[in-house]
Amino acid sequence: MPSKEVIAKLQAAGFDVKAAASSVDEADVKRAFDGGAAEETPSGNGAGQPAAAEQSAQPAAAGEGQSRPAQDGQSRPARPTRGGRGGEQAPGGGGRRRRVVIDSQASRGRPGPPPPQQPLRRGRGRRRRTPWVEPDLNAPPEEPKEQPPTEIKSGATVKEVAESLGIATSEVIKKLMTLGEMATLTQTLSDDAIEVLADSFEKKVDIVHAAEDLEPEPVYEDDEEALAERPPVITIMGHVDHGKTSLLDAIRETEVAAAEAGGITQHIGAYQVHHSDHAITFLDTPGHEAFTAMRARGGRAADIAVVVVAADDGVMPQTVEAIDHAKAAEVPIMVAVNKIDKEGADPNRVRGELAQQGLTPADWGGDIEFVDVSAKTHQNLEDLLDTVVTLAEIQELKANPDTEASGMVIESRLDPGRGAVVSVLVQRGKLKVGDAIVAGAHPGRARAMHDFRGTKVKEATPAQPVEILGFDGVPEAGEHFRVVSNEREARRIAGERANRLKTEALARRAGVRVSLEDVMARAQRGEKELNLVLKADVAGSLEALADEIAKLPQDQVLANVIHDAVGGINESDVMLAAASEAVVIGFNVRPVGNAPQVAQREGVEIRTYSVIYKVIEDLRDAMEGLLDPEEIEETVGQLEIRATFRASRVGTIAGCHVTDGTVRRGGPARLVRDGTVIYDGRIGSLRRFKDDVREVTAGLECGVVLENYADVKEGDVIEVYETRQRERAL
Repeated sequence: MPSKEVIAKLQAAGFDVKAAASSVDEADVKRAFDGGAAEETPSGNGAGQPAAAEQSAQPAAAGEGQSRPAQDGQSRPARPTRGGRGGEQAPGGGGRRRRVVIDSQASRGRPGPPPPQQPLRRGRGRRRRTPWVEPDLNAPPEEPKEQPPTEIKSGATVKEVAESLGIATSEVIKKLMTLGEMATLTQTLSDDAIEVLADSFEKKVDIVHAAEDLEPEPVYEDDEEALAERPPVITIMGHVDHGKTSLLDAIRETEVAAAEAGGITQHIGAYQVHHSDHAITFLDTPGHEAFTAMRARGGRAADIAVVVVAADDGVMPQTVEAIDHAKAAEVPIMVAVNKIDKEGADPNRVRGELAQQGLTPADWGGDIEFVDVSAKTHQNLEDLLDTVVTLAEIQELKANPDTEASGMVIESRLDPGRGAVVSVLVQRGKLKVGDAIVAGAHPGRARAMHDFRGTKVKEATPAQPVEILGFDGVPEAGEHFRVVSNEREARRIAGERANRLKTEALARRAGVRVSLEDVMARAQRGEKELNLVLKADVAGSLEALADEIAKLPQDQVLANVIHDAVGGINESDVMLAAASEAVVIGFNVRPVGNAPQVAQREGVEIRTYSVIYKVIEDLRDAMEGLLDPEEIEETVGQLEIRATFRASRVGTIAGCHVTDGTVRRGGPARLVRDGTVIYDGRIGSLRRFKDDVREVTAGLECGVVLENYADVKEGDVIEVYETRQRERAL
């Protein structure tokens, strides 16, 4: 029965009930409903009405503690004890009187309809238990789920490692103490220490280095209306001395190759040309084997890779490497067969060799465009540019020019007069003078910009290479740069990156410890070190130089680069070399200031180079010069004893026949009997007939007396040898 009808019944019976949460004596409820039933249903079927009202009122009997005095003015009887069970069993009797709430849900203030009525609980029996289900003993055991490894940054402190592993810092410190290392909360741990800790706690970790934890280059989703056509970026790749720069020089009609030392490109050159109202950006990458990283960066930044192969030379190692870089970057490839004007040029042979590398020419039924050109005679250059423009139009290259600029650092160097000079390729947006920029761990503001001709520009659009002045340092070539809101934000981002690199460096230094035992072991093994201070003009060349030095054999002489930087050779470099007994090597740089005078005073050698393979050759010679020479033994003569003679003053004289070589008096000799060396000494006396002689050649007979040895017999063999020192090679 709804609560409204119950209230109406009670009010009709004379009870002052105003709300559904009011409490009324149970006897009054029965009396009110009995009287109402007698009046409304004379058929005598009203016995069910009190029961219905009772069911609607009794589910909330648990709210007895919340009951209030009835509104009819009757005095409330005393609460019976637990022994008065008669009132519970017979509410209508003279025992206990109960008060019930009209609507318990209304008393709790819950909105909405009342919940469904729960059946009355029978007695005080035990609660039903969940039935037991017998396990399946034949079921295969569940394989434990392997937890993924926890990522921990390289150079993390003790506190950071404990938080990453979910272990108390005190436990980590205790474990380090048991491993023989005392550490504080803020002390950085080496990668090996972190792995040992994880193994001891049975945890799996994945150490993330700063080089691996680079932010991925953002992928921008611009509206189709905001996109505009941009020039294609073409990378010229190939083997050294196959005419890449000369080909680009012929296209630009400049003399770039003449300015390169040794006639080879040693850094990335970025240029822009125009052909049939189309702008084309070219990246010229080095072909020398030392510049692998530069070729990889050039392939990653390009839209089309042009592989240059000499028609008279064919496919070479760096040609294959350039093809692999282009395939890894997933950029379209076209081939320019250069030097077709030379004698012995065979373009068809080049096509066959490249087909074996997976580059099938289009005229052979493949999908790779081949163009035969000559950089010297400018033959078919127009066809080459037309093919490049066609491939670019097929790709429909577009970019948003009206947003914040972002792109890639092509090259960077330190200029004595202008500071850090960074060559960048804008890939999206518009870069303007005054923009705050960040590249890796180096912030900056674009104070000035120049194009590839050296002309000042105020803004750079997508696919345009420019030089920027204003970076605080020299960023690494290949870094991703972007424009941020202000200089403060740029410094914050760069500071986080620099701090990460610094903690990693501290962790590496902490992990490398040299004890006295290590020093003694190196000395006993004869290991030596050649300390080097490297300075270069651009970051890419410095990287290539360090990589080539690392490739040198380090088993006997260790080439240790104690410092490398971009820029001229200054006094601090010389003083560092003097303190560590190092050699200063400058690549395309010269000493500045008082560095020459300081080097002369401190006895530091400064060597400058302009071609990278000259550096490697000299370093190899210097490392070989540190090696101790080895002694080698050569047999110069052999004698056969055919008779023996005794003289009172001389001793035993061996009558010998020289079978091979030359025998000299006083030379070292050994006596061999039945294949066993029984004497090793010198020849004391050498005579022919009665005359002392200095040497006896093969085929002659002579008399020999061994120094301090007389037990010679017929049939013995005397070997005469000499030792000399020979320089060792790496």
